[in-house]
Amino acid sequence: MGLPTLGICEITLQTSAPAELECFYSETFGLPVISREDDRVWLACGPRARLGLWTPGRKEFGDRGGRHVHFALSVTRGRLEALADRLNSLSVAHHGPVEHAGGDRSLYVEDPEGNVVEVWEFFEEGEGAERGVRALAS
Repeated sequence: MGLPTLGICEITLQTSAPAELECFYSETFGLPVISREDDRVWLACGPRARLGLWTPGRKEFGDRGGRHVHFALSVTRGRLEALADRLNSLSVAHHGPVEHAGGDRSLYVEDPEGNVVEVWEFFEEGEGAERGVRALAS
């Protein structure tokens, strides 16, 4: 039996300044805008996932957005240096790329709301790639 899910579909971040956060994610990571609504903005982050930037307050289905401390975006091997160069050109402070014990690498940056965004080669290199292959095979 394969994995019961296909991956993360969406993550939402709460912000009182959605336009500012939209600009950060669009400029920093190249995430295109899918849609803008009165109380939220949706950005594409890969072919099957989206990032929601929501203003505070109740939404449909009792949702209220959320304050996240950390999340990770996946990147293909060899792209972290180009991202670090892009962050430097935009004067965005970051840490990395750093190599982890399993052989994969990450880069870390805080968005304007203080959320820690990790950009990670986890499924592309080292232990993460091995784990991903084993998980999909079982």
